[in-house]
Amino acid sequence: YDSCGVAVHQHGLQRSRSVARVAELENQIADTKLSGHTGIAHTRWATHGVPATNNAHPHFSAKDGVDRIALVHNGIIENYEDIRHSLTAKGYVFESQTDTEAIAHLINDLYDGDLLRTVQVAVKQLHGAFAIAVFCKDGFA
Repeated sequence: YDSCGVAVHQHGLQRSRSVARVAELENQIADTKLSGHTGIAHTRWATHGVPATNNAHPHFSAKDGVDRIALVHNGIIENYEDIRHSLTAKGYVFESQTDTEAIAHLINDLYDGDLLRTVQVAVKQLHGAFAIAVFCKDGFA
């Protein structure tokens, strides 16, 4: 893998990401005292974007300046460039070159208060072979 990261839900969304080994991420988490009762983690093998911290999962998407969606993804989204273009036109700012961040922003854009229903609607717009894990500051799916 080329990068790794973890996100937790504890007083909002928090994360730690690294291009180092998982053991180094563990030290980074301990140093920053990142903790929570619910979380997602990921080790990444680059499909889109170079090995860099900003391309490491989990990816967040914010609403009104508050991180709302946390997402990890395995696979490939073949139409991510179209989704990215559409969301950029709506004002979403992309910090990575990944297809994963496009999914996080798409779910955030569609979010109606029911995360499971929103994810079901979003995945119908994705073309490719993939699996995702997602949670939001308001709940889990």
